[in-house]
Amino acid sequence: MWRLRESTHPVLTDEGGALLDERTGRWTQLTPTASAAVMLLLAGTTEEEAAGQYATRYGIGFEQAADDVRTVATTLTARGLATVGPVSRRCWRGWRR
Repeated sequence: MWRLRESTHPVLTDEGGALLDERTGRWTQLTPTASAAVMLLLAGTTEEEAAGQYATRYGIGFEQAADDVRTVATTLTARGLATVGPVSRRCWRGWRR
């Protein structure tokens, strides 16, 4: 499952958006279509479902939509702003004496 890292804070709208990396203090600006891809991916859908919704939203073919969504996901993952894998389930056991 694709997700943003805990240190990445999104500000997403239909008009575009940005991601703040609190580790570096840098913002990554997103185009409206990249922002839409991130919103769809964060909605908990698979990359394939996100691509289908993206294709419908923008009236493009599924292959082009899948490529666009994959490019956004891959780029943000490569920049260290997102990760792919199982959701982390932290287990707090308390202090042992």
